Amino acid sequence: MSRLPSLNALRCFEAAARSGSFSKAAEELNVTQSAVSHQVRQLEQWFGLSLFDRLGRQTMPTPKGQDLARSLAEAFDIMAAACRRLQQSEQGPAMTIAALPSFATIWLIPRLSQFFSEHPEISVKVVYAFADHKIDFDEVDVAVLWGPGEWEGCRSTRLLPGSTVPICNPIYLEKEGPFDVPQAILGKPLLHDTDRLDWQNWMRHAGLKHAGPSPGPIFQDFNLLRAAALAGQGIALCPNSLIADDLASGRLVQLFDIDIKHDYAYSIIEPNSGAGRRTEALDTFKDWLLSTAKGK
Repeated sequence: MSRLPSLNALRCFEAAARSGSFSKAAEELNVTQSAVSHQVRQLEQWFGLSLFDRLGRQTMPTPKGQDLARSLAEAFDIMAAACRRLQQSEQGPAMTIAALPSFATIWLIPRLSQFFSEHPEISVKVVYAFADHKIDFDEVDVAVLWGPGEWEGCRSTRLLPGSTVPICNPIYLEKEGPFDVPQAILGKPLLHDTDRLDWQNWMRHAGLKHAGPSPGPIFQDFNLLRAAALAGQGIALCPNSLIADDLASGRLVQLFDIDIKHDYAYSIIEPNSGAGRRTEALDTFKDWLLSTAKGK
């Protein structure tokens, strides 16, 4: 008997036990369901015992199967970490940055060439962060998120202010304006980010206490909202700091100085001390982010 069974068989078994499904394991491993079944049968033959209780279409790991699956999951995690360490040692200092799609697209990526020029020795990977997903700091070194400034189990550093102002395309302003006073926007198409609460809040701050925002389209992502504003489809509320380049170039025009969300910000998020992967490359990147943000 060989010392270890087939690695493919072990991978198929662990995926099937973790997901509770041969078909899900097959999808994860990009093989057929019959291939997963075949590998599991081979593994059971190697051990000389059943690893799954098969109840109709359901397959549940036996107690011994559960114990094996837990041990394999830990072993695969150790192998993956070892591979990452070797890969990073060959590539030099590396970081993974999770950023909101809007921040990554509008602010970060256009400025990254400056960082690469100043620090060519540091490898950077940018991935999306989503507001309703918890950041996995085993896979990510640092994140940039939007919010009031506190995240459970994390420390945050304010990067860009979140004060939000009404803006529109200059062609739209010329066609539909002038907008000399807040009342002038009543009845005009308003563009909404996620829901209509921001416009209701802005109208209260503008003294339009009895006015409700026009229905207007709702966009789930700020990138979509900004694209609609750039296309001249209406008036949007946008964080001033994030669209600073659009305002400076004249692609968008700020209509009023009345703003909301003063307590919000784009913040650098890291795990509390003792967790995460603190490196010199990370400190360098954070310093660059903060200094670049000061220059806008």
